[in-house]
Amino acid sequence: MFIEISWEGIILNNKETEAQEVIEKAIAENRTISMKTYFLTDYGENLLKLMCSGILNKFGRIDLMEICYSSAKELVINATKANLKRILFIKNGLDIEKEEDYEKGMEQFKANLSEDKIKQFRGDYKKYDLPVTATFYYTKDVLNIKVKNNFPLLPMEEVRIRDKFQKATSFSSLIDFYMEYGDNTEGAGMGITMVGILLDQSGIDKHNFSLYSSNKYRETAAKLEIPLTDNYKSKRAIFEMQKKEKGISSEELRKDFDYNYKQFNKYTTTDTVVEGEP
Repeated sequence: MFIEISWEGIILNNKETEAQEVIEKAIAENRTISMKTYFLTDYGENLLKLMCSGILNKFGRIDLMEICYSSAKELVINATKANLKRILFIKNGLDIEKEEDYEKGMEQFKANLSEDKIKQFRGDYKKYDLPVTATFYYTKDVLNIKVKNNFPLLPMEEVRIRDKFQKATSFSSLIDFYMEYGDNTEGAGMGITMVGILLDQSGIDKHNFSLYSSNKYRETAAKLEIPLTDNYKSKRAIFEMQKKEKGISSEELRKDFDYNYKQFNKYTTTDTVVEGEP
C-alpha cells in the first residue's frame, strides 16, 4: 500500500499520524493539498475524510461532509478503474488505439470490475506507474476537488465518456439510473452518476461538476466545485456571464477566458461586474 500526501512541495509517505499533522497544518495555512494513491485502502479513505472534514470545519460547513467525502471517494475509485483498464490492455497485449483490440479489451475490463478482482491488480498500478491524484484547493467561498489520471483520453474514449457523463448527470436518483442501464452499472459510469445524484440531492448545480482531458498536460481529470457560501459563482456560470456581456460565441471566448476560483469575488450575485480586492 502506498499513499503520498503533499502540499507545496512537501511530501510525506504512509505514516498516518504524520499525515494527519501535515493535513492539519496545510489547512491551517490555506495550502492546496494533494493525495496520491495507487489503490484506495481504508487508510486512504480515512485521509480523504480528514481532508474533507478539516477544510469544511475551518469554514463552518461540516454539513457538506457527505457530498465532499462521498464524491471524492467515488471519483478516486472511478479513476482507479480507468487505470485498471490500461493495465488490462497492457497485460493482454492489446493496442488500445485499435478499434478491434479496444472492444476485446473492454470485454476484459467489464469482467474484472468487481471489488475483489480490482484488488488483485493492486501491485500492477504501481508497477506500471498509474497513480490517482486527488487535490483539494479552496477559499472561504468554495472547495474544489480535482481527481486525475496521468494520461489523456483517446478520441474514442472521450466520445464514449462524454456521452456517459451527459446521461449520468441527467439522473436524479439511482433508481432512474438502474431503470436505464439495468445491471450494467459499472461499465456505464456508476461513479460519475453517484456524484451527479449527490449534487442534485444537495441542491448544487450539476454544472459544478466537469470532466476534461489534456494532451498537453498528459492527464484526464474530474473537477468538482462545492460552494461554501450562497453567493459563489462557478467557473461555468462566469463563462456564461462573460459570453453574454461580450456577445461572442463560446468558441471565441474560450480562446482568452481566464478565470480561477480565487477570482469570483469580482462578480456579484447579479450580472453586474464589479472590482474585487486585489
